[in-house]
Amino acid sequence: MAAERWPREGTPDNPGAWLVTTARNRAIDRIRRDRTLAEKTRLLDLPEPVEDDMDQTTIPDERLELLFTCCHPALALDAQVALTLRTLGGLSTEEIARAFLVPLPTMAKRLVRAKRKIETAGIPFRVPPPHLLPDRLAAVLAVVYLIFNEGYGGRAEMADEAIRLGRTLAELMPDEPEVHGLLGLMLVNDARRDARFTDGTVVLLTDQDRSLWDRDEIARGKAALDLGLALGGRGPYVVHAAIAALHTDDPPDWPQIAALYGELARLTESPVVELNRAAAMAEAGDVEGALALADGLELDRYHYLHSTRAELLRRLERTEEALAAYDRALELVNSDAERRYLEQRVAQLRA
Repeated sequence: MAAERWPREGTPDNPGAWLVTTARNRAIDRIRRDRTLAEKTRLLDLPEPVEDDMDQTTIPDERLELLFTCCHPALALDAQVALTLRTLGGLSTEEIARAFLVPLPTMAKRLVRAKRKIETAGIPFRVPPPHLLPDRLAAVLAVVYLIFNEGYGGRAEMADEAIRLGRTLAELMPDEPEVHGLLGLMLVNDARRDARFTDGTVVLLTDQDRSLWDRDEIARGKAALDLGLALGGRGPYVVHAAIAALHTDDPPDWPQIAALYGELARLTESPVVELNRAAAMAEAGDVEGALALADGLELDRYHYLHSTRAELLRRLERTEEALAAYDRALELVNSDAERRYLEQRVAQLRA
């Protein structure tokens, strides 16, 4: 530290005191990081973490440091994400199960298996050196995005934390296009926060009051997306951010949005993305094709599948089928704001 700073800033008046103070501060920082890591590791019921011989971590954020520590590539990607969400993300096992669209007992078993593998394989919980950070990036991005999604549903502090982590990631890994894609996606979506709820009821994007959108935040999100594209990004977060940006146009280019959802579905192989593609197809005018696509998806436990089908059936004037689909969505929904919206739609349809 002295060899780096003194030639640049000048020798301090009391070099000995400067060295003692600097060493003490660095020791306090290291003790604080070690204590936090030990506390989080105990939540996993694992042995104490194995220490690295690293002089100082390269990650400038304690919570992000812990995310990279937990996302060990020896675990399957979904296990990395689930375990990290449980340990560090503040989500319950039930909330994680909903995010993964699996029953609660299934997710509980996955978490137990992941902990057991860590223990039996002796996987060390320590901060990876810089050259290994990209190996863990996919899981870290997934965790940050799922934390944001949980906050987007009404827990604003979690959305704020996810965006903060996204900004820190962009500083830590400025050459990774997917990092900028995720940050852009979160910023553009978060910009609509004030318009998403009215009197405790969720408001769909097409019905939102655009005057309530934060245009400065949208501009920052689009700038992050542009940076991701300039770096050659064509991955899922960059594509998803491009879709979110197109949603802010008035009117949105629905055929283009549907096409990008098709590309995102190819990249992710996600039935949820396919459902979003179906919704975009319907907005573009192909309601029959949208319903055929939705009917082929295995998402029976996902309330958005049934609410989307209900809306498509309503547009096709198949009222009784639409009401049955709304009933199924109401059986599965967890958010009170979304439940009130669905109840309103049912009342309107019955009227």
